[in-house]
Amino acid sequence: MYLWINDPAALQAHLADRPARIGMDTEFIRERTYWPQLALVQIAIGATVVDGVESGGTILLVDPLAPGMAEALAPILVDPSILKVMHSASEDLVAFKHACGVVPTPLFDTQQAAALAGIGGGLGYQKLVEQLTGIALTKGETRSDWLRRPLSASQLEYAADDVRHLFAMHDSLDGLLGQLDRREWLAEDAERTVSNAENEAPERWPHLSIRSAQFLDRDAQRRLLRLLRWRDVYARDNDRPRSWILDNEFAVTLARNVPADSAALQAMLDAHPKAPRKLGGMIWQVLATPLSDEADAPDASVAEGRDKNRLRRLQEAVAALSSDLGLPDGVLASRRWLEALLDYGDWPDALSGWRRAALEPALAPLLTDRD
Repeated sequence: MYLWINDPAALQAHLADRPARIGMDTEFIRERTYWPQLALVQIAIGATVVDGVESGGTILLVDPLAPGMAEALAPILVDPSILKVMHSASEDLVAFKHACGVVPTPLFDTQQAAALAGIGGGLGYQKLVEQLTGIALTKGETRSDWLRRPLSASQLEYAADDVRHLFAMHDSLDGLLGQLDRREWLAEDAERTVSNAENEAPERWPHLSIRSAQFLDRDAQRRLLRLLRWRDVYARDNDRPRSWILDNEFAVTLARNVPADSAALQAMLDAHPKAPRKLGGMIWQVLATPLSDEADAPDASVAEGRDKNRLRRLQEAVAALSSDLGLPDGVLASRRWLEALLDYGDWPDALSGWRRAALEPALAPLLTDRD
């Protein structure tokens, strides 16, 4: 069964006796904002699992828009005695951080667990539920307006389904990870996910993720870096999507074809249909003001001269090791992580811990071999 909770006192009463674990999910809206707007929190408590079937539990559908609810949720989210079982939790964690000021921990992410157990990488909730329990869920409310009140009966049922099977999934996946001796792997990945949400900040070198930046000279790359850094700060401060402030294509155009003066810049803005015309003065100042650390910026053009044969050998080594470990493609090391390792020589944070321990013996010779 599920209960609608719009009173902080009711939430506190249901969780007065702290359970060892809760199943959690959220519904949020992020179409017109930089930050996800938390619209609903689903909490499963008290269920027992017999032969893969959950029974006897209660699902709390918590209204985070109710006064005082965010403050009531916060101590539950960070209670170290309560394991938070979630699926594909990274964006939910950011939503909690923005709405409640804290990030849920400790975390068991069933999508991460399924990948490390060799079931599949990036599996959606419905597909994993069916694979582990045989239950087929509907997908009817994926595009709902979760900020409206009251929510419909179909919305509430759909939301409850998103946590109804988390305990069964947790039991199954935790057992598999125990058999494979990979519980510590999942703990590392969960800690990294939580840390990323806690320290959510604009990327330091955002120009590296724009493919066309590799064709810019170093001065143009620095101008692009200034624009992208400014865009991130402005979008966060004004809670607007980055692309609404300045899209990537136009940012590259401005960086490559730097206008002669502010009037020329304004003419470029006026001629571009998606340009932020009212921000011309600010953009001119950004273009003209060097960043204190821009001289340290990695050269995006390194990608243009990348040794494709060496990258292929790295990928082949990762594929072979993944096969030996029974891991899905991309879980051990993505192409992007390997490119960063090859281009700049430093092991990225994403390849730290158990991944580096598994990969380094196979990849180190390929990174130093110049044949």
